[in-house]
Amino acid sequence: MNPEDLELLVTRQMPFGKYKGRLIADVPGNYLVWFSREGFPKGEIGRLLQLMLEIDHNGLGPLLDPLRKRHPIDAQEM
Repeated sequence: MNPEDLELLVTRQMPFGKYKGRLIADVPGNYLVWFSREGFPKGEIGRLLQLMLEIDHNGLGPLLDPLRKRHPIDAQEM
């Protein structure tokens, strides 16, 4: 894992699908599990979704809280 990927989880939006426009860190766990069964997309988005699945599965979501504070979401961006 690349440490910069953690920041990408709280800044990168889902580019497609049911949760398009949501931050990768805010994609629900059941959707991440679906990807793990069906196959993650190739490239950066797939890598980030896999990382988020591991974080979610292991109950490590609070580790992202300090990063969320450094990168507050502008309501108009969403």
